[in-house]
Amino acid sequence: MPGPELHATTPASDVSLIDVLPQHRFDEASLWRYLQQHLDDFSTPAQLRQFQGGQSNPTYLIQTPTRKFVLRKKPPGKLLPSAHLIEREYRILRALPDTEVPVPRARLLCEDASIIGTPFYVMDHVEGRVITGVHLPNLTPADRKAIYTDYARVAARLHGVDYKACGLSDFGKPEGYVARQLDRWTKQYLASQTEPNADMNELMAWLGAHLPATDETAIVHGDYRIGNTILHPTEPRIIAVLDWELATLGHPLSDLAYACMFYRIPPSDTGSGGLAGINIAALGIPDEQEFLSLYCKYSGRDRIADWPFFLSFAYFRMAAITQGVYARALQGNAADQRAIKYGEHAKAFAAAGRDMTRRVG
Repeated sequence: MPGPELHATTPASDVSLIDVLPQHRFDEASLWRYLQQHLDDFSTPAQLRQFQGGQSNPTYLIQTPTRKFVLRKKPPGKLLPSAHLIEREYRILRALPDTEVPVPRARLLCEDASIIGTPFYVMDHVEGRVITGVHLPNLTPADRKAIYTDYARVAARLHGVDYKACGLSDFGKPEGYVARQLDRWTKQYLASQTEPNADMNELMAWLGAHLPATDETAIVHGDYRIGNTILHPTEPRIIAVLDWELATLGHPLSDLAYACMFYRIPPSDTGSGGLAGINIAALGIPDEQEFLSLYCKYSGRDRIADWPFFLSFAYFRMAAITQGVYARALQGNAADQRAIKYGEHAKAFAAAGRDMTRRVG
């Protein structure tokens, strides 16, 4: 599974800081000069370290004598079309602070690639816990239940945001999201394909033939999972949602299916897998139906339509995303040293999605 994209450093966090990887180094002096001119509370001397984890936009901790900031930039090298859109991520972070969706405070966007080699943005560091394992290790059953309840609540609150009132009317097209996403990720997958995959071909064909008859529009995160949230340092609640690179206007059930896909993925030796086969009741984690009921409660829905399609669609997107990570790893510019393993992840997601479509018919 994709690793965490951001950024907490408390002892209970899964996310570690490392020296900046050779392929992600840049002129730090140039960055410090720029921040001194454009960020009021920035001061030197400053230290730069990189967050280990995340396969997309390299992410760094900036530590000054008095403050911490987080910098996200585009990766180096040739990039796939419409990928690594940190400008969109910055925009939605600026749009959401007055809603019920907790986000880090975005401070500045620099689109001048001459400063550090690519565009980047800076936000405030949020002190808390990033726990990548969906089984929430080392927590109590009561805390796990509370966190998953908040996880469902925040998703529902996001999908209930009035995107027009937030100034995001043009953040995406208000209709046809699923068909556009199917087209986009098909193209992204084919652009990064390294070998033939019959499972993926079958999955893409099935999805194209079974598009939902009804449509909805909301702000969708695009990568909504436990590992992309920051938990309060001591309390079982979400204090920030991270990694908005894939956010757009779209169908809210795509976010929900992605979150629930982890119920169907087996655990891994590294703790980064899913919940399939685990006694989640003993852990205090709501099962998939309970999680859906929580989401319905907070969103005011009475049912979830086209659920098998959206689950299959979630597998398809993950197959395309992980294939892109693998392709970047082969080129030497993926953001995580573990990315070379993602070729097998892409195959597994494609096979799982294909299996689900065969069960539906």
